[in-house]
Amino acid sequence: MTKTWFITGTSSGFGRLLTERLLARGDRVAATARRPEAVQDLRAEYGDRLWSARLDVEDRHQVQQAVDEAFAALGTVDVVVNNAGHGVFASVEEASDEQIRRVVETNLLGSVRVIRAALPHLRRQGHGRILQVSTSGGQTTYPNFSYYHASKWGIEGFCETVAQEIAPFGIGLTIVEPGATPTGFGGALATAPVMPEYDAGPAGDTRRALAEGTFRLPNDPERIAQAMIDSADGETAPLRLPLGSDTYAHVRASLTARLAELDAHRDTALSVAVQEDPAGI
Repeated sequence: MTKTWFITGTSSGFGRLLTERLLARGDRVAATARRPEAVQDLRAEYGDRLWSARLDVEDRHQVQQAVDEAFAALGTVDVVVNNAGHGVFASVEEASDEQIRRVVETNLLGSVRVIRAALPHLRRQGHGRILQVSTSGGQTTYPNFSYYHASKWGIEGFCETVAQEIAPFGIGLTIVEPGATPTGFGGALATAPVMPEYDAGPAGDTRRALAEGTFRLPNDPERIAQAMIDSADGETAPLRLPLGSDTYAHVRASLTARLAELDAHRDTALSVAVQEDPAGI
């Protein structure tokens, strides 16, 4: 059974790979991007099964317009993929206010806008699936990515809440967590002038690993795209979809460490609870 998809950030990376694979299997795709001309080469082959629009998720009016027009043109949308993303690679003091604003606007607020714009349509049609592209860095951290992590941890908390709220409407939501993958995203990271105070520490170590090519990218982008499609085709929507050997290892280590720390503070946590009066007064 063919599906209709609405995807943000389709000019490159996972968005482009998803669009190609879905069209090739016979689905319809509403492909949106800041540069929609990047997918126009697909129109000659797939015709009106490809619908495209310019969309900068930082612009709430543009988000609403693109979502409304896609549903109007296609009649129904089965899967919404929030894929548009932006990253800043800098230590906490190196990034500018504008760089911080853009990463939060795109990854957190932009994703929220798309979900909010799509939900009235999905509720009316009585079904749908949302795939929110996050990262292993939505549950773990790496030096020099603090603002990227802030946006991804934020969208994961938002989506985990929303998944509970929209389940009664027949709408599923899955947070997709790819690991480090050669999609070209690293080359598009915003950077800032390096401060020597941070260059000698973990932030500098991560910067040098990327520059020297020793920061591993162990995952296959084609396989990740297919895993996302397979998940959306499934009958039930998992809350999270970890994708990558590094994702599994790093997130598991992070969760294990956090649980151990929580347990270490068990007595302190319980000590501040209001104690019931044994006399019932």
